[in-house]
Amino acid sequence: MPEQIKPEQIKLTVSHAPFLHNGSRISKKSYNIILAAMIPVVAGILQYGMPAFSVVTLAVGSAMFWEVLMNFITRRSVSIGDGNAAVIGLVFAMLLPAITPWWAVITGTGLAVIIGKQIYGGIGGNPFNPVAVAMVILMLSWKDLFDFNTALVNYSFSFQPVYPLVLLKSFGVEAVSGISAADLFMGHQVGGIGSTFGLGLVIAGVYLMVRGYIRWEISLSFLAGIFATALCFHLSKPDVYASPVFHLLTGYSLVGAFFLATEDSSSPVGFLPMLIYGALGGILTVLIRNIGAHIDGVVYAILFINLVNPLIDKIRPKASKRVIYYA
Repeated sequence: MPEQIKPEQIKLTVSHAPFLHNGSRISKKSYNIILAAMIPVVAGILQYGMPAFSVVTLAVGSAMFWEVLMNFITRRSVSIGDGNAAVIGLVFAMLLPAITPWWAVITGTGLAVIIGKQIYGGIGGNPFNPVAVAMVILMLSWKDLFDFNTALVNYSFSFQPVYPLVLLKSFGVEAVSGISAADLFMGHQVGGIGSTFGLGLVIAGVYLMVRGYIRWEISLSFLAGIFATALCFHLSKPDVYASPVFHLLTGYSLVGAFFLATEDSSSPVGFLPMLIYGALGGILTVLIRNIGAHIDGVVYAILFINLVNPLIDKIRPKASKRVIYYA
């Protein structure tokens, strides 16, 4: 009887997700995200004029500058060609008021690229969304920069603008009861440069999901979490808490669903983890808005789900046992 041959044992080292690859290049994904983001950004520039254009160009340019500087300091090859730094700068600009001072824009992109990305080794290594990191630091350090009520009060618009989240937090649901959902969806509200035009954000999100550049599981579960949680609050006290549609169309909700929560290295890759991850972000967003200390809770919710992402991503269906026989 011939002696049984034992298979050679090979030690494999598997890193944490993401590790899926479909053959496309990072630059192609980055350029498509930029293309999609330009829809709401252009609408914001048309609404706020040259100040908004200046903020956007400065944010993108300074983010690329910080990337090259860190490449030089860390002696890595220049990586701005992959477009990731430009994406960070553009998404960061989408959340800013049109009158944001130049020093805040440069500081914010520096925080995003250096603290949020490069200190972890560059693209793919960051556990938190770089834009969310920068936004939270700026909000906690200079909260008046994001007071849209006073920052944009001198702007003249072709329509009657509203300050929905400010009204909701300051005066309650009666102050926003007369605001049309259609007006909010078409961008007739005050907010970040690229965060007010709901129609443009939805078009951008659908484009990215159809092309496979973001995962629909995260975006839709994030929005579902916002809707379900806001609905519970609204049904319990309709005279105190706004409707779920209001929460979906105001603040950074749509930007968070399509551009923040879906960032690759800070989000899970499993189907069930993605659903849990997105829903948790939506739930936290409404909790912070309704009973928290901040007007808009999206960026704080994003950082929290980034924090628990490694634990959530370990959730997997129980694998069936398989017996392998060797000849």
